[in-house]
Amino acid sequence: MNENIGFQLSKAPRIWRAVLDQRLAPLGLTQTRWVTLYHLWRMPDGQPQCDLARAIGVEAPSLVRTLDQLCEQGLVERCPCDQDRRTKRVHLTEQATPLLEKIEATVTQAREEMLAGLDDDEVEQLSTMLTRIEANGTALLSPEPDSHDC
Repeated sequence: MNENIGFQLSKAPRIWRAVLDQRLAPLGLTQTRWVTLYHLWRMPDGQPQCDLARAIGVEAPSLVRTLDQLCEQGLVERCPCDQDRRTKRVHLTEQATPLLEKIEATVTQAREEMLAGLDDDEVEQLSTMLTRIEANGTALLSPEPDSHDC
């Protein structure tokens, strides 16, 4: 068994994000901002702030500053939830669409370049294996307390 696989699994995402950071910097986006926008774009509209934080892999309070900055830029809006006043739902604004299209084009181009030399079957196999590794790792973690207070 390859003893370096853990290092490879941790290094590849860092390189992937560094490539995207470098290419998205001319758009004035920090990693936290583009990652937040990209996740929000991929999720159904009106996500609770805590669900967005979970999807990104950060604590809900850590996301607040980024959302404040994105609100100031006019890219997102936070609205109170009808069912729970403590929960804020996050919506992309129309102003975000052109920027998100540029992010998508950049991500697509980088993905193609990063996966160069792999055919479609290999990419599918890689995705399947990574999904399995992620599930195995998740099963090893202690369960988090169920929290509805975000």
